[in-house]
Amino acid sequence: MGMTLTEKILAEHAGRDFVEPGELVTVKVDLAIANDITAPLAIKQLEKYGIDRVHDPEKIALVMDHFFPPKDILSAQQIKISRDFAKKMGIKNYFEGQDSGVMHTILPEKGFIVPGDLVMGADSHTCTYGALGAFSTGVGSTDIAYIFATGETWLKVPETMKFTFYGKPQRWVGGKDFVLTVIGEIGVDGALYRAMEYHGEAIQALDVENRLTIANMAIEAGGKNAIMEADEKVLEWLKDKTDRPLRMLKADPDAKYCCEYEFDASKIEPVVAAPNLPSNVKPVTEVAGKPINQVFIGSCTNGRMSDLRIAAHILKGRKVHPDVRCIVIPASDRIYKQALHEGILEILADAGCLISTSTCGPCLGGHMGILAEGEVCVSTSNRNFTGRMGHPNSEVYLAGPAVAAASAVLGRIAHPDEVVGTKAEAVV
Repeated sequence: MGMTLTEKILAEHAGRDFVEPGELVTVKVDLAIANDITAPLAIKQLEKYGIDRVHDPEKIALVMDHFFPPKDILSAQQIKISRDFAKKMGIKNYFEGQDSGVMHTILPEKGFIVPGDLVMGADSHTCTYGALGAFSTGVGSTDIAYIFATGETWLKVPETMKFTFYGKPQRWVGGKDFVLTVIGEIGVDGALYRAMEYHGEAIQALDVENRLTIANMAIEAGGKNAIMEADEKVLEWLKDKTDRPLRMLKADPDAKYCCEYEFDASKIEPVVAAPNLPSNVKPVTEVAGKPINQVFIGSCTNGRMSDLRIAAHILKGRKVHPDVRCIVIPASDRIYKQALHEGILEILADAGCLISTSTCGPCLGGHMGILAEGEVCVSTSNRNFTGRMGHPNSEVYLAGPAVAAASAVLGRIAHPDEVVGTKAEAVV
């Protein structure tokens, strides 16, 4: 019997020829990551047990992104703890401020992950890297402390679900619409402790950034990880980012899947996830007209160059509605500079957008865009649970950058065609 992509990577890192779902395996970890919220908790665990060294400082990355720049004394202390630990342990892959950004954006763009890697992170959206053909998943801070100290961890081999997308997508439809459609179909626990393996011509047609968006939200379906085969697009995207060997890893033709789903991409419209679940998915046309107070374009889900280009395409020559604050946060310093070079930031600023240095910020209700009671936000982030971005009685609608930008212009949830017309060229 063959193996799925996830099973192949786990077997390789366990030193085994074959693994199957349900087995407990000890695996070597290629990269362990943490942020300004989770790293200090791990550091305290190491101190508690008198551990004064890490297994391999080259295989650890610490990224200050959740409350960066520090919003208060506590967040500043968290960053200081992480910075001091990195210096003490000789961890060179410490990122704060210059040439940094949101963890799940900067680590791929800096070439830290290649196909076949096994990555563990003290952050639930570590699953993002599956778009590059890696096994990556989130764990708790105690688990990451153990990995820091030993370079390994144990896992139960998950069952694998197969998702196949075929056909040609409609205008404005991208990775965010694909993954919300999946979550709307299976629910927020539909992939509980399962691997989500994506296939099909419509997936292959997506660029790497849209694939990263899909993998990013595996956790919103309860998934252990998401994963895609690394094809020529992935290798081309990575080749100038790393000098590590690149390879294509494919699932075996006779791999066993616990269930399979198929989606016709040509029938998927731009969608939103209405409050208060990522699974409460509706075509944007069903909720168009809902008045809003805020738009957030950014996060590890949709703060990349392709997202900013789409937003600029819709906002160029137009103005953000006077009743709306539109917050745009490039997901890395490199993206910020590229957007500056391309004139995108000027377009967005002229439209009335509020542009920030790279940070998670409003995504987790951290800072720079907290919602008041009764306020409504259209967000390109990944979660819309009660109170996620502010007051428990606020509302968050998840959407892709095209719907977010169009909504910012009209002051209500809107289809992009309402702003640019049906004959204008779509940018996805």
